[in-house]
Amino acid sequence: MRIALVAASPEITGGQSVQAQALACGLREAGYEVAFIPINPRFPRGLRWIRRWPYARTLLNQALYLPSLGRLRRADVVHIFSASYWSFLLSVAPAILVARRFRKRTVLNYHSGEADDHLARWGVRVHPWLRLVDEIVVPSEYLQTVFARHGYRARVVRNVVDTTRFCYRDRVPLRPRLVSSRNLHPYYRIETTLEAFALLKDRYPEATLTLAGEGSERARLLRLAAALGTDGIRFVGRVEPAAMPALYDAADIFVNSSIVDNQPVSVLEAFAAGLPVVSTATGDIVALVRDGETGLVVPPGDPSAMAKAVTMLLEYPERALRMARHARDEVGAYRWQRVREQWAAAYAGAPL
Repeated sequence: MRIALVAASPEITGGQSVQAQALACGLREAGYEVAFIPINPRFPRGLRWIRRWPYARTLLNQALYLPSLGRLRRADVVHIFSASYWSFLLSVAPAILVARRFRKRTVLNYHSGEADDHLARWGVRVHPWLRLVDEIVVPSEYLQTVFARHGYRARVVRNVVDTTRFCYRDRVPLRPRLVSSRNLHPYYRIETTLEAFALLKDRYPEATLTLAGEGSERARLLRLAAALGTDGIRFVGRVEPAAMPALYDAADIFVNSSIVDNQPVSVLEAFAAGLPVVSTATGDIVALVRDGETGLVVPPGDPSAMAKAVTMLLEYPERALRMARHARDEVGAYRWQRVREQWAAAYAGAPL
């Protein structure tokens, strides 16, 4: 079977590009022929400067992306990764239209934690396109419930984590070395993590915080970190997927303060690496990070609660170790060997 994967290339940092590459690798190992069609084609060398100008960048990207969809003609199944809002209109809708024009089985793999708002407010800009696909696949029961509220049946196939890439180790002793690997966007509320860290430093002067990721909030967050007057904070920018295991291995506690989310690959990777997790419980995180069982849950926008949760882990390291081991056991459900047959069923159109 020939699968066309329409998704972001690794040049776009984020969970969807990581998932697309993991899925392409797994499918090829399973004997599928995979054609990868990036929604962000590489610009010709002489035109790469255009990436600095948003509107011009979009026009050139579309001029390169839309003709590349002609490759869908050679596929048996078109698998389209989907986010929400303008990304949906610019990248997903054209791929659906071309796939339907070529009469290909079309699988929409929707990942965005903003799905409820997207489906509720974008009306004719989203629903007619959803009705054209053969199958909607989501990585969590949370998104399955969201789509059901809007009248759509969705199949759940979980995200893929290659646990063999991560060296699990028990954090003994547990040290106040924190890491966040969320991009610097508003809905990840990195400022909450920074403010929580400043509170933690009062009790643990040796504490460190490593922030991996890029985004529109970088300048503001750098100013906030400076204003807090707290040392030990490192902004390391974009970290390539191949370097993520080393990033986690150098840390002892993973923190996440997002207010909009679905099923973050970063949390699953932290589980695989053995990091105790402190997180808000937005989207499907409520199923991943169960308070006191696989991690500690804190309210959104509450730096004090996050600092107290990290302090609890440090004061009760045996409890932290139990939670990390339990989380490591559960991440096995996200290995390729566990989801391979589920994707085969989705491609074949097997009943839900």
